[in-house]
Amino acid sequence: MARLFGTNGIRGVFLEDLTLEFVHDISLAIGTFFRRGPILIGHDGRDSSPVLAKIVCSSLNSIGIDCKMGGLVPTPALEFATRNLGYSGGIMITASHNPPKYNGIKLAASDGVEVSREDELRIEKIYFAKKWKKGYKIGRTDREPQIISSYVKGIVSHVNSKKIKARKFKVVLDLGNGAQAAAAPILCKELGCKTFLLNEKIDGQFPGRGSEPTPSNLSKLSSTVLNHKADLGIAFDGDGDRSIFCDEKGQILTGDRSALVLTNHLLQKNPGSKVVTCLNSSNLTEQIASMTSSKVIRTKVGSVEVSRRMVPEKALVGFEENGGFMYGKHNQVRDGSMTLALALDMLASSGRSMSEEMDLLPKSYTTKDKFSCTREQARKVISELKKEHKRYDTTDGIKILLGKEWIMVRPSGTEPIARIYGESDSQENLELLMSRYTKKIKSILERIH
Repeated sequence: MARLFGTNGIRGVFLEDLTLEFVHDISLAIGTFFRRGPILIGHDGRDSSPVLAKIVCSSLNSIGIDCKMGGLVPTPALEFATRNLGYSGGIMITASHNPPKYNGIKLAASDGVEVSREDELRIEKIYFAKKWKKGYKIGRTDREPQIISSYVKGIVSHVNSKKIKARKFKVVLDLGNGAQAAAAPILCKELGCKTFLLNEKIDGQFPGRGSEPTPSNLSKLSSTVLNHKADLGIAFDGDGDRSIFCDEKGQILTGDRSALVLTNHLLQKNPGSKVVTCLNSSNLTEQIASMTSSKVIRTKVGSVEVSRRMVPEKALVGFEENGGFMYGKHNQVRDGSMTLALALDMLASSGRSMSEEMDLLPKSYTTKDKFSCTREQARKVISELKKEHKRYDTTDGIKILLGKEWIMVRPSGTEPIARIYGESDSQENLELLMSRYTKKIKSILERIH
């Protein structure tokens, strides 16, 4: 099991977990793993990110590896450029949706996709053994100015820009003071959209509504969509790889539902394709895929699990329930701006509104919550739940199968919490289901303390 890498890269509190010495040493281990340059470096808008990016570059230079600095860019833009511009690897300095005091390191292989779990363990082995490459020359660091232009051009090539421009969409972008402020407005301009911007100033403290878009902090997005009679609203997370939509009626859509509507659209155009998604995504995925003779492949929770499975499967679509959507023809990674372009392409193609598209989906209701606990406490909760049920899947935490309903509990890979997910056939039944299991888990935690 990984000791440094969590669900999405290495994360920790700046100067506590992520000390300057640690970042230097882990960079040497990463450089030894990549073996050669050039390596592309980018960062999000956190206050500590430029400092960490410089340490990474200097450390790699010290063992003879050349780097190019991309500056402040969204994570999916760096990943796309790593592959498209021919880099040996990419390093993104970001803690995604975590609070401002956190930061992290996320790696992309030469194919532009997150490195595998096996490669994460190889990097950790190098780090703990301190067997890193010795430099016989000093590497150099230059600038890479093409990341955003390459990224936007790549996205536009996958949609019908002529049809989108003809619709003259009005779009509200809640940029969340995050990295998509560097790309999403440019993409919308390229697609002929009239845009209204919220939280557009990049700020590492995320003063607008926090770094993670959740239904509870997107009321301003909703009201702005209604006030401007916009066709669509979208909110991005801190590093711009996830997105949450708002329809023209001001309704915030769950990541699951928006992923399903996009999946349906793409499978109709590409029947017989493959879809990769996590265990905690809606059961409707299989129902939708079956209508086009497409196949669903389930993985553990985490974008690395989905992305890396997409590559050998040549999957068309991958997604997580949290607003992370992956389009295989562009790149097998979560991508907020690519997801926005696909939504506009869907609306331009069908002539329907987003709420009308959503109404065409079969009805199902999903939700999630979290509770504070250590990984050890979470393991004990899972062990107790196994004793009480006969039908369950323990591939990742525990997914309890209850006929048409299910409940899933798993420890977070990035925070001292566990998450609980559920699905049912009505909102009322879902609330009863979540309430029952939340009380059950609380009781177990009280017993084991």
